[in-house]
Amino acid sequence: MEQRRHWWNGKWGRLARRDVFLRVDGDRWHVEQRAGGAEGVSRFYEHASVEEAEETVRSLLDGADTWRELSPRPPGGWAPSV
Repeated sequence: MEQRRHWWNGKWGRLARRDVFLRVDGDRWHVEQRAGGAEGVSRFYEHASVEEAEETVRSLLDGADTWRELSPRPPGGWAPSV
């Protein structure tokens, strides 16, 4: 499974932090909505197309939070600077 995009609501702490991830695995698109950071609780959505998955992401990002998009780690990790 490859992570394509990641959004964070900009808040720290187990009670306030929320994340939304967009991932792809073959021809299936997956959206994860996580509350509470790395040890939090997640809800998962699976879609047949990127358009459907992006619509779910838009609905999850709607609201009062100030969402920030974080860069996904490229496959194979970050290349060292020379």
